[in-house]
Amino acid sequence: MTHILALCGGVGGAKLAHGLSACLSPEQLCILTNTGDDFVHLGLHISPDIDSVAYALAGLSDPVRGWGRRDESWQFMAALGQLGGEDWFNLGDRDLATHVLRTQYIAGGDTLTKATQRLTCAMGIAHNIVPMTDDAVRTQLLTKDGWLDFQDYFVREQCQPTVADIRFQGAQQASVNPLALDFKDNGASVAVLIMPSNPLLSIDPILALSDINNLLTGRRVIAISPLIGEGAIKGPTAKLMRELGLPCNALGIAMHYQTRIDTLIIDEKDTALRTDIEALGIEVQCANILMRNETERAQLAQYCLSILSS
Repeated sequence: MTHILALCGGVGGAKLAHGLSACLSPEQLCILTNTGDDFVHLGLHISPDIDSVAYALAGLSDPVRGWGRRDESWQFMAALGQLGGEDWFNLGDRDLATHVLRTQYIAGGDTLTKATQRLTCAMGIAHNIVPMTDDAVRTQLLTKDGWLDFQDYFVREQCQPTVADIRFQGAQQASVNPLALDFKDNGASVAVLIMPSNPLLSIDPILALSDINNLLTGRRVIAISPLIGEGAIKGPTAKLMRELGLPCNALGIAMHYQTRIDTLIIDEKDTALRTDIEALGIEVQCANILMRNETERAQLAQYCLSILSS
């Protein structure tokens, strides 16, 4: 029986996580989710990647924006702006309830893991959405104006500054979530699936954790490219790769993950890159990776599982 440990973050990761949840039982799937984007705003603990995954699995995510909740309203933000409050980071009225409860749970002594379990259970989610760590890790980007916290770069500055470096403050002191380690050690055959998430901002924070090798060693690791051609499906992946000197295509993804992965799944439109990627010692598989709807999410999930069973 296939067991998947999915390293996940962002909209692309959330879409495939939803597809996998339709194919695998809760016992077969553990979704280890990036928390490098987390921050405290207006006194609230915000966990964007965890919420993107949770809303996707609960059928609550906004299909147009790709993040946040569907049928959202913005009266809180309008009132906040009228009062002179910080309104650069949008919090929808429905989304706000998640952040308020998470903050309340953590203030009452819960870990982020426990708070996440309580919230996902309330949303009717059976599968395990696991924060990568309960320790504080913060993604920061180096620009001409110095180091920017992730949300300042991503939201306040709209990804406009040129990035010279990325760091994950606290990662070397942080430990992988024990639930992920327990999942690895449950005696079943466990494969690691790196989701089609931004490798630099969503996956690298997980890979930077001090004991991550305890999770990956001895396991087959498959990654799905978040790029088709020279463009990101969503977000600043392509821009960051260019600025940091990586080829802006699936070959660049392969080069970035080279020492970590056994197999890379690329889009059918990128088959011309197969030979160059295989020269790096990485197996290449090709599929439709766009996931424009729930059917294509499930199809890509099934394709990943077929590779593992072959």
